[in-house]
Formats: sequence, structure tokens, C-alpha cells
Amino acid sequence: MAWIRTIAPPDAGGELAEVYREIGAARGGVGHILQIQSLHPKALKAHFDLYRSLMFGVSPLSRAEREMIATVVSATNGCHY
Repeated sequence: MAWIRTIAPPDAGGELAEVYREIGAARGGVGHILQIQSLHPKALKAHFDLYRSLMFGVSPLSRAEREMIATVVSATNGCHY
């Protein structure tokens, strides 16, 4: 759980609610790592768009290769998410 104030999906309104709907439709929900950016919906949208581009966009890397890279980077950084 985050140490900063976040806005949960049921409490979101306006632009944040729209971004949460987009994320929820694509991912089946809004993870805590994304809710950390809930106080700045434009940054959250940009982050999610970047993620989708990197993981699902046209690339010489397969989806599995991209996930392996992300896993190694997370492990190297001590990230347990």
C-alpha cells in the first residue's frame, strides 16, 4: 500500500474516473501501483499509455521477451511488485 494519499476507483470523479475506466477495461481493475498517480490523472494516463506502447506496441521483441526484461529489471531493483 502507498504511503501517499491516493484516490480509490470507487471514489474517483471527473477525469480520474475516466482514466480508471480505461485502465479497468484493459486490465480488469486498477492496480495500487497505478493508483499512486491518482492525484495527477494526466500523469497516470501518460504512464498507462507508455506501458501499453512498450508492452503491446509493434516491436522486434516478443511479449514474453518484454515480460522477461521487466522481471529482470524489477528483481535487480529489488522491486517485489
